[in-house]
Amino acid sequence: MITFKRVIMNKSTEQFSGIPYVMTLLNCLLSTWYGLPFVSPNNILVSIINGTGAGLEAFYVLTFLIFAPKREKAKISGILFVVLSIFSTVALVSMLALHANKRKIFCGFAAAIFSIIMYGSPLSIMRLVIKTKSVEYMPFFLSLFVFLCGTSWFVYGLLGKDPFIAVPNGVGGLLGTAQLILYAIYRDNKGKGKKGEEDKTSEMELGKPQENKDQLPNTLNGDAKA
Repeated sequence: MITFKRVIMNKSTEQFSGIPYVMTLLNCLLSTWYGLPFVSPNNILVSIINGTGAGLEAFYVLTFLIFAPKREKAKISGILFVVLSIFSTVALVSMLALHANKRKIFCGFAAAIFSIIMYGSPLSIMRLVIKTKSVEYMPFFLSLFVFLCGTSWFVYGLLGKDPFIAVPNGVGGLLGTAQLILYAIYRDNKGKGKKGEEDKTSEMELGKPQENKDQLPNTLNGDAKA
């Protein structure tokens, strides 16, 4: 919410990536479907929590599309179309072509695969953090909740002996840990990456008049000799 408050106030997505939010939307939709009684009995809690998450992610994605620049807007719109197509395909195939345990396995595999992809989607931001040595565009609370979400669902999956929940969320817990470690390393450099570029630009601009001043006496001396 803090990130999107900043986006709305600045009316710009800046360098924030919309991919994690779109992939989280897909994960929530597939997990909601997987938890329904006719797909996976005794997992209604999964549907309730992920259904709520899907609603929130839909709001985030819509907000991102409103304030994103044209190129990023086209990119995220394309990914969103693919995401909705994947969910629709999984839902239709599971309802029309599969039954009982086969339906659960099919939907479970789909949810697990895209859960791992969702958790891996912030890798581009992690790469940016390492490159710029700044956590400006990797919100702390997003990293924290990736860790908490992955860990809590991992424990839930272990207790329920459900590998489709335990495995992908175990991966998510590890990736969340990696993000928090990066944040701990570069937290004091927040915003310095951009500032460094601005300072460098300012120095270059200030250097130009100095060069002109140095050249002026030489020119005058040359004219005097002539």
